[in-house]
Amino acid sequence: MTQVWFYHLERQSLSQVLPGLLEKSLERGWKAVVQASTEAQVAALDKWLWEFRADSFLAHGTAQDGDGEMQPVYLTTGLENPNGAAIRFCVEAADPAPVLAQTEYQRIMVMFDGNDEEALIVARRQWAEMKGFDHERAYWRQNDAGRWEKKG
Repeated sequence: MTQVWFYHLERQSLSQVLPGLLEKSLERGWKAVVQASTEAQVAALDKWLWEFRADSFLAHGTAQDGDGEMQPVYLTTGLENPNGAAIRFCVEAADPAPVLAQTEYQRIMVMFDGNDEEALIVARRQWAEMKGFDHERAYWRQNDAGRWEKKG
């Protein structure tokens, strides 16, 4: 059964949170797929993951880079999982439902900007749609200290 976790971003942006979560996933031995809604977002994430820290980078690739099966983190707008990832991050309103219908993951992380009304509407709709799947859902929100707390 896939765990579907919704991450409500309010205190930090996606670019602040995603690299750390990807690093934790890789530390667990999980490869990852990051699915965005647009190629522009994939390009921005691609650039950011090379530059987010002055002393290191997060190895990753896209379909344009080729060798998707060798990438520890694969960025896409599609449903593919060329690296056999155990975890998938759906960002920028990317819909997890089609992925769940065709592929089994250990975990899918739906990350949304809590300061964007449109993103909240989409996330609420996605949360409701997940009731139709036989998967464990969880809702995570940052507390005042910046730690993630499971709320539902």
